[in-house]
Amino acid sequence: MTATAERGGQVVRRHLGRTGRPRRPRSSYALFLLPGVLAFLVVIVVPFLMNTGVSFTDWQGVGSPKWSGLANYRELLDDSEFWASFRHSLFMVVAMAAVPTVLGLVLAAALFDFVGKHFGTKTAAVLRACFYLPQVLPIAVAGIVWSWILAPDNGSLNALLKAVGLGSLQRDWLGDPDLALYSVMGVMVWVQIGFPLVVFMAGLQRVDPQLYEAAELDGAGWWRRFGHITLPQIRPEIYVVLLWCTIAALKVFGAVYVLTKGGPGGATDVPSYFSFTTFFEKTQVGYGAAISTVLTVIILVLALIGLKLQTRAEDAAEGLRA
Repeated sequence: MTATAERGGQVVRRHLGRTGRPRRPRSSYALFLLPGVLAFLVVIVVPFLMNTGVSFTDWQGVGSPKWSGLANYRELLDDSEFWASFRHSLFMVVAMAAVPTVLGLVLAAALFDFVGKHFGTKTAAVLRACFYLPQVLPIAVAGIVWSWILAPDNGSLNALLKAVGLGSLQRDWLGDPDLALYSVMGVMVWVQIGFPLVVFMAGLQRVDPQLYEAAELDGAGWWRRFGHITLPQIRPEIYVVLLWCTIAALKVFGAVYVLTKGGPGGATDVPSYFSFTTFFEKTQVGYGAAISTVLTVIILVLALIGLKLQTRAEDAAEGLRA
């Protein structure tokens, strides 16, 4: 679409968009993307390529790296410590993605559909903020506080168990190899639950209230409304939360570092912390770089698969609406 105007005796043609406004040249949009692209290259792409290059060397961090080819990756395949740390990260996926998503769904629906209606939106907003508070706290602060709570001698949890007559349940929560991983998982559920809750409550804002009113008039209880209305309507948000939280679980580091430092006896070691100790404590820089490279590739593959599944589900939903 073009518009013609006469200016100074000359005919001027201007390209207009669908709204009738002058169409902005596409090259101008690239200027707005340029800072982000440069930051992405400098902060992410270049360090990743450098790390990948180091992973093909035998290097202790000083002197000149010696080319070793795929030796670090072959060693990684036979490293039982790495595979044990990877199994621990799967437990973290349960604690940081699966459990918070389920709990976040139920809590968001309860706050939106029950608390908001019976106690007011302000009460629901206050409770939402309380659940989200652990996300705001620095992980170092949260980890230190929980290490005090779970301390074996004078920790708050053991003191509470003793006060209510359950002293036989007192444990060294972070020092027992059989309990340490589950204790860290519990802390991460507490830390992570606020993010799905906020996302799901935002998603519920776009659900037509008439759907809930019609279901309630037909005699549907809260759980039936949750299963037949809430879940299908916020399916895109569920995909986003699961993908985001799974990636966060695979690269978790701060909580393990503050709470257990991978112990006791490697019971809470995860790939990111295993790479850190290999890189800085054992000074096996090439091997540590190989661990982080493999972890990055796994995260990228999972992200691409998750985005593909989300796009396919959205396309299917659009097809059903059409």
